[in-house]
Amino acid sequence: MMYMMPLSFAPVGQPLEIKKVSGNQEMKKHLEDMGFVVGGKLVVVQEIAGNMILNVKESRVAINRDLASKIMI
Repeated sequence: MMYMMPLSFAPVGQPLEIKKVSGNQEMKKHLEDMGFVVGGKLVVVQEIAGNMILNVKESRVAINRDLASKIMI
Protein backbone atom coordinates (compact mmCIF):
# COMPACT_ATOMS: atom_id res chain seq x y z
CA MET A 1 0.00 0.00 0.00
CA MET A 2 1.30 3.44 -0.94
CA TYR A 3 1.01 6.14 1.70
CA MET A 4 0.77 9.76 0.61
CA MET A 5 0.74 13.06 2.43
CA PRO A 6 0.38 16.66 1.29
CA LEU A 7 3.59 18.51 0.49
CA SER A 8 2.61 21.04 3.16
CA PHE A 9 3.65 18.44 5.80
CA ALA A 10 6.98 17.55 4.18
CA PRO A 11 10.25 17.75 6.11
CA VAL A 12 12.92 20.26 5.10
CA GLY A 13 15.98 18.96 3.25
CA GLN A 14 14.73 15.49 2.32
CA PRO A 15 14.49 14.38 -1.34
CA LEU A 16 10.85 13.66 -2.18
CA GLU A 17 8.86 12.29 -5.12
CA ILE A 18 5.55 13.69 -6.31
CA LYS A 19 2.88 10.97 -6.26
CA LYS A 20 -0.23 12.96 -7.24
CA VAL A 21 -1.29 16.49 -8.18
CA SER A 22 -4.91 17.40 -7.42
CA GLY A 23 -7.17 20.37 -8.10
CA ASN A 24 -9.12 21.55 -11.10
CA GLN A 25 -7.63 21.44 -14.61
CA GLU A 26 -6.41 25.04 -14.41
CA MET A 27 -4.69 24.40 -11.07
CA LYS A 28 -3.07 21.19 -12.33
CA LYS A 29 -1.81 22.96 -15.46
CA HIS A 30 -0.37 25.81 -13.37
CA LEU A 31 1.46 23.36 -11.09
CA GLU A 32 2.67 21.31 -14.07
CA ASP A 33 4.05 24.45 -15.71
CA MET A 34 6.06 25.12 -12.53
CA GLY A 35 7.55 21.59 -12.68
CA PHE A 36 5.24 19.70 -10.32
CA VAL A 37 4.58 16.50 -12.27
CA VAL A 38 3.90 12.97 -11.03
CA GLY A 39 7.22 11.18 -10.59
CA GLY A 40 9.10 14.46 -10.33
CA LYS A 41 11.65 15.01 -7.58
CA LEU A 42 11.80 17.95 -5.21
CA VAL A 43 13.40 19.12 -1.97
CA VAL A 44 11.88 21.52 0.55
CA VAL A 45 14.53 24.20 1.10
CA GLN A 46 12.64 26.30 3.63
CA GLU A 47 9.19 26.54 5.21
CA ILE A 48 7.94 29.78 6.77
CA ALA A 49 4.39 30.08 8.13
CA GLY A 50 3.12 27.46 5.66
CA ASN A 51 4.81 29.03 2.64
CA MET A 52 7.51 26.86 1.08
CA ILE A 53 10.63 27.34 -0.99
CA LEU A 54 11.37 24.23 -3.04
CA ASN A 55 14.04 22.96 -5.39
CA VAL A 56 12.20 21.54 -8.41
CA LYS A 57 13.93 20.62 -11.68
CA GLU A 58 17.07 22.65 -10.96
CA SER A 59 14.99 25.72 -10.03
CA ARG A 60 13.81 27.31 -6.80
CA VAL A 61 10.06 27.80 -6.58
CA ALA A 62 8.01 29.46 -3.82
CA ILE A 63 4.45 28.26 -3.19
CA ASN A 64 1.85 28.93 -0.53
CA ARG A 65 0.15 26.41 1.77
CA ASP A 66 -2.90 26.11 -0.52
CA LEU A 67 -0.80 25.02 -3.50
CA ALA A 68 1.35 22.76 -1.32
CA SER A 69 -1.80 20.96 -0.12
CA LYS A 70 -2.64 20.05 -3.75
CA ILE A 71 0.67 18.19 -4.22
CA MET A 72 0.86 14.72 -2.68
CA ILE A 73 4.18 13.10 -1.88
